Amino acid sequence: MKTIHINDFKITSKINISKQPTRYDLEVPEDLIKDELRSVRRKLGKLQDTMYAHSKYSVLVCLQGMDTSGKDSLIREVFKDFNARGVVVHSFKVPTELELKHDYIWRHYIALPARGKFGVFNRTHYENVLVTRVHPGYILGENIPTVNTVEDIDEAFWDSRFEQINNFEKHITDNGTIIFKFFMNLSKEEQKNRLLRRLNKKEKNWKFSAGDLKERKLWDKYQECYEDAINRTSKPHAPWYNIPADNKPAARYIVAKIMYDTLKEYTDIQEPELDDGIKANIESYKQQLNNE
Repeated sequence: MKTIHINDFKITSKINISKQPTRYDLEVPEDLIKDELRSVRRKLGKLQDTMYAHSKYSVLVCLQGMDTSGKDSLIREVFKDFNARGVVVHSFKVPTELELKHDYIWRHYIALPARGKFGVFNRTHYENVLVTRVHPGYILGENIPTVNTVEDIDEAFWDSRFEQINNFEKHITDNGTIIFKFFMNLSKEEQKNRLLRRLNKKEKNWKFSAGDLKERKLWDKYQECYEDAINRTSKPHAPWYNIPADNKPAARYIVAKIMYDTLKEYTDIQEPELDDGIKANIESYKQQLNNE
């Protein structure tokens, strides 16, 4: 199998999104890719157990991508071998009435993973500089004092919002959250194929929405907004990774491998030492139990 190098996917300088690959050839059959994924996700599951005992770091996994880019199935396959207590998935939809009574980051902040756990955001706080930028009228629902009409949403507004997001991510990383931001980079042609599959397979029909076609017509605008968001917010403490998403098994493996290879470099993540008193009396405790 082709060796995965993190820096081949990490975004460390400004990108042109149209030049980022949407397909990556691992040079092996799909069955072998799935075998390798099983191996890596087991290692991730064991590492999370150690992180739970260590209780100093949490991991936030952010998944962004166009409709049908494979976020749901990636979550299912990559985190399958995790202890259920160790990973929490949040799928952010249209803000609720309660959420709109707070600032736009509030619902994401309260969903952050506790120390020792993984949190997965299926769609993230970046929706607030992606969907809202394509549809600025949505901002009016936030009832921001300085925004009364769409005309009030100028470039200074977006500059401020990107600064707020960068500050949010710096704050949580400074306090022990390790962030992975994965852009599931899907080609327009592959999205077309996946939407057709939803229509052609009866068991997949429920996934289709007419709104998908409306958003597809705005493809170029979304790509422009993704490019700007990634370029403004890929930082050393919270980098973006371009994940070629046209091949689902390859994308899942790449995401899992990037997470594992990054986390294993945290050499301070160790299971805590037993209390000296307990350690000194282990044999006595065993004897007590065996003599019951």
